Amino acid sequence: MRILIIKTSSLGDIIHALPVLDFVRQVAPDPVIDWIAEEQFLPLLEHNPYLNRVFCIRTKKWRKNRLSSATFNEISLLKRELQQQHYDVVFDLQGNLKSGIITWLTGAPLRVGFAAEILQEKINALFTNRKISFLQEDTTVAARYLRMPGSFFKLDYHGMELPGRIFSSADDEKNAEQYLAQFRPGLRIMLQVGTTWKTKLWHREGWIELAQRLHDTWPDATMLINWGSQEEKELGEVIKAAVGDSIVLLPWFSIRELIPVIARCNLVIGGDTGPVYLAAAVGTPTVSYYRATNAAMYGPRGDKHRSLQADMPCAACLKTECQKDGECRRAISVDGLFAAAQTLLEK
Repeated sequence: MRILIIKTSSLGDIIHALPVLDFVRQVAPDPVIDWIAEEQFLPLLEHNPYLNRVFCIRTKKWRKNRLSSATFNEISLLKRELQQQHYDVVFDLQGNLKSGIITWLTGAPLRVGFAAEILQEKINALFTNRKISFLQEDTTVAARYLRMPGSFFKLDYHGMELPGRIFSSADDEKNAEQYLAQFRPGLRIMLQVGTTWKTKLWHREGWIELAQRLHDTWPDATMLINWGSQEEKELGEVIKAAVGDSIVLLPWFSIRELIPVIARCNLVIGGDTGPVYLAAAVGTPTVSYYRATNAAMYGPRGDKHRSLQADMPCAACLKTECQKDGECRRAISVDGLFAAAQTLLEK
């Protein structure tokens, strides 16, 4: 059975969708599974031994050069290669206009998508011919993605082993080993200080106090700060200046380079952001906090993970801007994050 999974972005969402691959390969008859993703997220998929092929799309580039011959040729080639696969079924987990068009371009006889009432871009429903709705028990993002193939194959995903793992190349593993070898032996704790929304960030004083308490409790630990913008790098420098040489600012790492480094950490602490989910996917314990989003829906599951929700009546509001932003940041306590970290590290 030839199957295509369409989940093109973002970093965290693709990671949440990876259990779908495990489910499909266990329940489909003789499955050959392909996946489509945006170019920048290919490292999450390209070394996965359970995927036959990963197709790359570059929609940001295509939108900037809509009338160019290069854009036309790339899209035409993608259409031709997809139709040559003769897919039996396509699962559109993205659920927007872009993924709907790709689903339609495959020419597959069965094109499965979400029901219109749960789609943010309802036009997507025009391109699918089998619609799936969520059930009440689908309380996490991963569960909602699993509902689609679960309903299609009429099988329940509960109780199945669906790790959603991410794999690295041997060269990337070696490079990570060489980079980390320069630091003293002992615990490695990654502090993920940045994320995309302002309403997902924590406050500077909290990061400094947490890092200091971690250092005081585990003085031999190395705390690695990952950053993705100049603002995040500057915050890392402030934390380092306050706490000392146990703080190390990582160089700017691509996703491909970051994955094996995270896999060699003992703990990752951060908000609702991709590197936290990367950590869970490679087996590294996590402590994560949630403000504008819902810890129960997005937080990594299992005894290796702890999630904290902001103690605000309006928490999980999904706002990207808020007048109570400062108050909400401080609703995530240093005590709570430290206690969760201590529990996991003492294990």
